[in-house]
Formats: sequence, structure tokens, C-alpha cells
Amino acid sequence: MDVDESRVAVAVVQAGARLFDTPANLDKAVHLVREAAGRGAEVVVLPEAFLGGYPKGLDFGVTVGSRSPEGRELFRRYHDSAIAVPGPETRVLAELTRELGCHLVTGAVERCGGTLYCVALFFGPDGYLGLHRKVMPTAAERFIWGQGDGSTMPVVEAGAARLGAAICWENYMPLFRTAMYAKGVDLWCAPTVDDRDNWQATMRHVALEGRCFVLAASQYLLRADLPADVHPVQGEDPGTVLIGGGSVIVSPLGEVLAGPLRGAEGVLTAELDLLDLARARFDFDPVGHYSRPDLFTLQVDETPRTRC
Repeated sequence: MDVDESRVAVAVVQAGARLFDTPANLDKAVHLVREAAGRGAEVVVLPEAFLGGYPKGLDFGVTVGSRSPEGRELFRRYHDSAIAVPGPETRVLAELTRELGCHLVTGAVERCGGTLYCVALFFGPDGYLGLHRKVMPTAAERFIWGQGDGSTMPVVEAGAARLGAAICWENYMPLFRTAMYAKGVDLWCAPTVDDRDNWQATMRHVALEGRCFVLAASQYLLRADLPADVHPVQGEDPGTVLIGGGSVIVSPLGEVLAGPLRGAEGVLTAELDLLDLARARFDFDPVGHYSRPDLFTLQVDETPRTRC
């Protein structure tokens, strides 16, 4: 790789998405991507479920063996807030990245018939590039989101680097990570809502294990971002923090390049030296010279299992 082509400016955006207000969240996404690109970012990552919203603290009226009418109505509102892919929102973001000449990875909630999927959407200078559906929703997320299949695990060419995405706790899945490493991911994008301190260890581990840059974007969400007529378990004070951030950028040797950002919305930026990828893989390549394929193999079923 030519040294002059090895520098890539990136940004991770930490911001909250108002629940049940997708038009406002789309406007906010456009503003934030413009802000990041105005600061020189060529790759921008937005948090999990930024379009469609993350209903932190809501139970959708579910107990084992029953669902309440109120919970069904809450799901209807959430279903209405999800987006079609492709659809009007993806067209807006595709036009934006064409205009700015940048790449974007953003979290969203996709509507496919009666099923919702937590997804990461990829955009670039050529417009909409594809999506990744979260393969395993976590805990109570399984009430509201379906499971993605192996057909939507892309690695996207972005000039001199390749982009991939793991959404929130997918980052804990060893075989998922191995499959993505085998596809040659260089910039590991992690849209998330996990704001715990120990999440930072996971982001540094993924960078070290995959010998890739990690770009983790988390929401910063307040009670005030939820409508007054829904009641999160965290309480009703408008200033209550529901998701506390923790966005971070990490090098292939596990060094924190920016962040973690806490306690506010904001944009983290860093200039990456892609030559660090080869430097880091000198002594560890998880799917190359350190992989022992004579002992270990991984099979991934990439057959599409859904109708949209």
C-alpha cells in the first residue's frame, strides 16, 4: 500500500434516537454525518437502532406465556417507526454519502412484513451498499426483533480498507467474529447500546484478536427521548440516563485512539494509518499464520432464509 494512501479519517457518533420519531432521527443522522464529514471523516459510524429507536427500559407487556393488549399496541407503534430497506430513509442517506463522498455505517430497525430486524446499513460514494441483520438479538430483544441469517454478513470495500459490522453483543460471538475476520475486515464497526465499563475491554479484545481497527458507536439516551406515555423501568425523571455512551476508536494493537466518550452526545474522530494493519498482523493473524486450519475449521451457512 502506498504511504500516501494509507491514512483514513474516521468518526464515531454518539447520540440518542428519539423513540417513535423516525423522521426526526433521520434529520439528526443527516446533520451528524455532515458534521463528521465536515471534520474530514471519510468513514462515519452511527449507533445501534439509530433509525427506528432502541426501546431501553420497556417490556412490551410480556410475561412468560402471555402478552398484554397494551404491549401489542406498543409494538405496533414500534413497527410503524421501523424502516423499509430499501426505502425513503435509505434513499436520503444514499444521496448524502454520494454528495459527501464518504462511507457510512448506521444502525437501524428494519421492517420486513410483520417482523423487525436490528440492522447495520452500509452506504458509500456509490449510494446504498447493503445491510447486516443482527443474527442473535439479546435477551428481551428477542420479543421485538427476529434473527438474521448468514446471507447478510457483508464486508464492504471502502477504498484501501474493508468495512464490516457486528451489532452490540454479536461482538461476543467467537464464531461470528472468526467468520468476519476470514472475510478480511479491516475497519470493524460496532454499533451498540452497551454502555458498561467492561464493554471497553471487549472492544479492545476484538481489535487485538482481529488485528483490525474498531469503531464503536453507542447511543447516549435520556428519559426525555421517550414519549411521556411510555414508562421505562429506570423512572420518569426526564434527565435519567437510559444509555450512557462509551463510544471509542481502537487500534489493531488494542490502543485507544479516541474516547471513550461518556455523559454527552458528541463525535469522536481519529486518523488511522492502515499500514498498522500489517504491522499488527506480523505476529498474529487469526485466519492466517496463527489459525491452524489443519486442526480447526469453520463452516458458515450463507443461504438466505427470509423473504425480504
